[in-house]
Amino acid sequence: MSIQTPIRGLRSFCVASKCLSFKHAAAQLFLTPSAVSHQIKQLEEQLGFMLFKRNTRSIELTSSGKQFYQSIQPIIHQLESTISEFTHNQQNHTIVISLPEFFASELFIPRLSEWSEKNPSINLQLETVKAGSEPSQIADLSIVLANGKPNASIVQELFPIRYAAACNKKLYKKLKNSGFKALKNTPLILHRSRPWSWHQWAENLGVNDFDPKQIIQFDSMFGVARAAQQGMGIALVPLPMSKTWFSEQLLVKLFDEELNTNDRYYLIQHENMESKVELTLFANWVKETFMTDYL
Repeated sequence: MSIQTPIRGLRSFCVASKCLSFKHAAAQLFLTPSAVSHQIKQLEEQLGFMLFKRNTRSIELTSSGKQFYQSIQPIIHQLESTISEFTHNQQNHTIVISLPEFFASELFIPRLSEWSEKNPSINLQLETVKAGSEPSQIADLSIVLANGKPNASIVQELFPIRYAAACNKKLYKKLKNSGFKALKNTPLILHRSRPWSWHQWAENLGVNDFDPKQIIQFDSMFGVARAAQQGMGIALVPLPMSKTWFSEQLLVKLFDEELNTNDRYYLIQHENMESKVELTLFANWVKETFMTDYL
């Protein structure tokens, strides 16, 4: 057995021990789950004992596995730190950011040139996810939309969002004089992560006998906004993310009343910020940019 195999296996073992998932470990190591499993199996054969108990849908460390992890993890960490120090001045830093796709498109990317111009030596890797989905497992920092503060060690609230009832200009002209009766005769569009948002909107406004003709759910906020733009119906779209859609008159507010919820955007920092200057710089830029402009 070559000396490279145990080194790779040791790193895979440490990552898998931390997240207790071959799948998540594979994502962080840019490998397939089967490759991670194979490396750890080789390591177990070399050591002569099992490191993990493999259950149907999960893994857990054995008693020997826990002892081995406690012994080997500091060594692997020191090895990676040493390699990082030697390559520090030879490679640009790369920050991996996980964020909702609609937030990325409508708010984040339009402001990104401000960061890039000031920090040309720091590379960014954007991992976009659909609203309601888990952030990327390989991210250094994540921006998430949540109804309540996420359970994480370092969390900073950015800004709240609200929802407005909107449609395209053609449908607006047809419905503007109908008042709340329009809700009974027109399809209502929403994001599936908030299936009762139209009912909440109606209840907050005291709309009597709220009985929608049809409710259409999308798993993407792009789908919600695009469907409304195409005239499919009336959508509940989030503000301030959708402000460009209104300024360009792709959408028009049908009612002035908005739905206020506990939905907030949060910045989650996954690493020890003190040891990575570039992460601190980027986190501070995110907070300064979005907390100032959108609170």
